[in-house]
Amino acid sequence: MNIVNLIKKFQERRIFFILLGFWIIMIIFYPREFLNPAVLKATILAMSSIAVISVGMTVLLVSGGFDLSVGSVVTFTGVVAAMVLRNGMPWFAAMLFAILCGAAVGFGNGLLIAKLRINAFITTLGMMIFIRGLATILSAGNNVPIMNETYNWVGQASIWGIQVPILVCLAVIICGDFLLRKSRYFRQNYYIGGNENAAILSGIPVVKIKIQNYMLSGALAAIAGILLSARLGNGSLTAGINMEFKAVTAAIIGGCALTGGKGTVLGAFFGAMLMATIDSAINIMPVDSYWQEFVTGIVLFFAIIIDSIGKKEK
Repeated sequence: MNIVNLIKKFQERRIFFILLGFWIIMIIFYPREFLNPAVLKATILAMSSIAVISVGMTVLLVSGGFDLSVGSVVTFTGVVAAMVLRNGMPWFAAMLFAILCGAAVGFGNGLLIAKLRINAFITTLGMMIFIRGLATILSAGNNVPIMNETYNWVGQASIWGIQVPILVCLAVIICGDFLLRKSRYFRQNYYIGGNENAAILSGIPVVKIKIQNYMLSGALAAIAGILLSARLGNGSLTAGINMEFKAVTAAIIGGCALTGGKGTVLGAFFGAMLMATIDSAINIMPVDSYWQEFVTGIVLFFAIIIDSIGKKEK
């Protein structure tokens, strides 16, 4: 197979070439700043948490779901892990407990959405506010310091010169992409997102799979919360702010459709990388850092337009 045919078969080629083009532009105009190893590491490290969350978001979007609570889960699980560590729980048990808390939030979302058929936007928006409020109550409105060196190692250490959060991110992306492409169980999400009624009639356990999807989303958000809290050395109440929008934007830019039935984890990964690159570019260029949220909003609108155009082309 020649290189042209290989590129044509590459489903994520559009976002890949957009990302590549953006990198080329930055290298041409800001070569010394952009190619600085410290800047590149910081860009990839910033992307890692969003990319982990975007895996769960991709699965949800493919199945026709949606989750606005993941950013609050990042905050909540970081605070919970910090608090149980302070009370003497071993570091591994604290991580497992935080992941179970994230999965429990996802179970609540899934039960309300799949079983009681409450609108996903309203459900996860309410859960977002509830969980963030709960984190604030538990921490008494303060960040919770983490003094456990082994726990913090997960967010701050490097293996073979690569930071651990990046390695965790790559492992999650590889596993998520493989399962969504090759696993018969996970591929049922495409049928659910494409036509839920037909999926039910064909014998697919739609309610069960939807609940599990939200649990997966919550668990992955908790992993992101652990990585972020370990990197910061505390359970921060601001850690997960706006992460849900960045994860949704990354997934849509990467090829997911808001109406379901379409998308890949690899595409979402490229989308997350583009988002992190844009943030890095703003920091490098002679503009104020508060432009980041504005630009993120513009990119989100751009992603929605792409999704709308994609539906018209069907």
